[in-house]
Amino acid sequence: MAATHMPMLHMICGKVAAGRSTFAARLAAAPGTIIIAQDSWRATLCPQEVRSHADYRRLLPRLRAVMGPHAAALLRVGLSVVLDWPASTVASRAWLRGIFEAAGAGHRLHVLDVPDALCLARLMARNATGTHAYTVNREELETLAGTFEPPTQAEGFDMVAHAGR
Repeated sequence: MAATHMPMLHMICGKVAAGRSTFAARLAAAPGTIIIAQDSWRATLCPQEVRSHADYRRLLPRLRAVMGPHAAALLRVGLSVVLDWPASTVASRAWLRGIFEAAGAGHRLHVLDVPDALCLARLMARNATGTHAYTVNREELETLAGTFEPPTQAEGFDMVAHAGR
C-alpha cells in the first residue's frame, strides 16, 4: 500500500528582513511544493498602490481575498504551499489558519528568531542592491518591528523555531 502525502501549508513568522523569503525559497524546493510570495504578486498587480504601510494595510484585504482561496485550492489538489506572507501578528496567523483548515491540510509555522541588529544589516544590504520589490527604511523597520507579535503555544500551531538564521 502506498503512503499517502498530506499537503502542508508552510507559514513563516519573522520580523522584516529576518530572511523569510530566502527561507521560503528553500522550503519551496521540495517536490510537490509551490511558493506564493506576497511581494512578487503585490509588485506586479499593484505596483503604484503601495507607498506606505497604511497603503499596504488598505490593500491587504483584497490580496487575502484572492490568495486565501487560491492557496486552499492548491492544498486540496495535493500540493504543499509555502506562503511567503508575513505571519507576524495574531490576526495574520488567524487568516493563515483559515486556509489550511478550509483545505483539510497539514500546517507548519516556521518561526525565524533573528536578532534586530542582523535584520537591520540584512535590510540595508537588500536596499543597497535595489533588486527587492520594496525598499524599507530604518524608521519603517523600527515601526514594523513594533507591530510584531511572537506566536504562542496557545495559538495551537505546529511551530518549528529557527534561531539566528
